[in-house]
Amino acid sequence: MKQGRIETITTRIISTTFMVVALAVFKPFGLETWQWQAYVHLVALGVIGFSICMITDVILKYVVKMPRSFKKGAEYIIRRNLWFQLINTPLVALGICLYRHFVLSDHIEGNQFSLVNYLETLAIIAFCSFAIGLYWRFKFRSKYLSMELEEIRELNEKLSTPLPHREGLGESLLLRGTTNESVTLQISHLLYIEAVGNYVKVNHSLNDQVRTDMLRATMKQMEETLQDYPMIVRCHRAFLVNLGQVEQIVSHSGSTQLLIKHCHESLPVSRSNMAQVKAAIKQAES
Repeated sequence: MKQGRIETITTRIISTTFMVVALAVFKPFGLETWQWQAYVHLVALGVIGFSICMITDVILKYVVKMPRSFKKGAEYIIRRNLWFQLINTPLVALGICLYRHFVLSDHIEGNQFSLVNYLETLAIIAFCSFAIGLYWRFKFRSKYLSMELEEIRELNEKLSTPLPHREGLGESLLLRGTTNESVTLQISHLLYIEAVGNYVKVNHSLNDQVRTDMLRATMKQMEETLQDYPMIVRCHRAFLVNLGQVEQIVSHSGSTQLLIKHCHESLPVSRSNMAQVKAAIKQAES
């Protein structure tokens, strides 16, 4: 059995055990009236929870197309874990609710399947799922951080080598605003564009000097004008950056920044745009 598979099964067993212990402590669904038989039912609920966890993994792999993988980076793992919780929690609640109806209702009438009972079960499992998620996030925090640092290192290596798409950025481009003003520059000289109110600041290099021109325009207009240049991407809601002019990617205290050549300024990278930045760098290498 592959190491990844063993780790997945171990993780699901620990998570299910946490849920069973929580149910054993609070004894919902009338479990306190079953005396020693309650532990038999808890084991059965644990088996149901574990089985549904494994089914959720299958759904993620073949339906959502998100197989378990540490090679795709920490951001992918966090996003996949979120999808896992969103799918798994309602399914586990449904499985337990059906067990309440077909098994526990013989002894406790209030366990018949109903919307109220399902919502009650969902709230309990959602709480357990949230607590388990915090536990795993804390446990794997150092592992996620090391993965992020390794990924940043690989991206910096790719930025330090000539990429094919950079060679095609020597042509001139005319950037127009909503009024008569315009800026003509070589794409390879563009550093970044910053949104400032109703204007954008076009920062570019000219004769080894950094020049800034103001245009009355929106970032959406700039994105549409530059959409044919894959190395120019949105790194933040207020910034468009030419990755060919990025000297280094720096990750510090949970934030990521791009250090720009010539001006040595740093641009923030939002989490929602980080995937686009990574994809552009990797695509440029191919």
